[in-house]
Amino acid sequence: MACTRLHEDIPQSKWPIVYSSDYNIGFLGLEKLHPFDSGKWGKVFRYLKESGLLKDDDVVTPVEATEEDLLMVHSSGYLNSLKWSMVVAGITEVPPVALLPNFIVQRKLLKPLRLQTGGTVMAGKLATERGWALNIGGGFHHCSAERGGGFCAYADITLSIKFLFERMEGISKAMIVDLDAHQGNGHERDFINDSRVYIMDVYNRYIYPHDSYAKGAIRRKVELQAYTEDDRYLSLVRKNLEKALEEFNPDIIVYNAGTDVLEGDPLGALSISPEGIVQRDQLVFELARGKGRPRQIPILMVTSGGYQKRTAQIIADSIKNLIAKGLISHQAAAVETEI
Repeated sequence: MACTRLHEDIPQSKWPIVYSSDYNIGFLGLEKLHPFDSGKWGKVFRYLKESGLLKDDDVVTPVEATEEDLLMVHSSGYLNSLKWSMVVAGITEVPPVALLPNFIVQRKLLKPLRLQTGGTVMAGKLATERGWALNIGGGFHHCSAERGGGFCAYADITLSIKFLFERMEGISKAMIVDLDAHQGNGHERDFINDSRVYIMDVYNRYIYPHDSYAKGAIRRKVELQAYTEDDRYLSLVRKNLEKALEEFNPDIIVYNAGTDVLEGDPLGALSISPEGIVQRDQLVFELARGKGRPRQIPILMVTSGGYQKRTAQIIADSIKNLIAKGLISHQAAAVETEI
């Protein structure tokens, strides 16, 4: 088994929340050419600190995924292609990146994404140990083993699951619950023939990526109409997640909690209110680990897409709500997994 730092033991004094200020992307203003708020992750953490819930030394500092780590999923050919700035410009949808020397692209753009990718892998292990974990970042669900796209250069969800399958005893089945507004075609392509992974995907049928091949991996597919609102959306999420958990008994849930479902999002084209997003996240955690559930399923949450400045506050509010409802806490939880 290859040596890695991504599954190192974490002190119990830390919350199972992974974050680094180095997640945030900023260079020459080029990040402003994409609608994604590349400073969103730092704002989420700042809001949580301002609320008094967290201090700097409460969270887990991520380790950057190395090339050896990434080769568990990606081919060397794909990773080598990222040494061409033109390729990265296409993946990030920021054309001027093609004109930059690649060493700048690596340091200012790809390194933060590799750090977030490492954070997702680390959070996966934490979730199995503590019952839940959050990476304030990650969720690059458009990237598969052989291709990136949609601002996703590394397949962090796939990598986290494969690390768990290989390195964590008792973790042999995973469920991906993808509630970003866009189809999660990256992890779907990676697991299309893998019966150990059950994918539930709820997305706007009319927007990117329209990946028909990848849809073959979805075990529970919910294609939404544009501008779907709270009541219909939450009803569909609840009904389908309940059915998914009846059909499949996972050892871990990877929850891709995109906030691009928010009303007014320029790319998501749905109409979910801030309160609706908070209720959605609570619903997922309640079905995974709420009191009275037949089994407490470890859950890893990543923040994924969200293209409005106010999404950071909504994510922070959702985390505060999960704490207030007793669905997550600092206390380490013993997790029983079926072997």
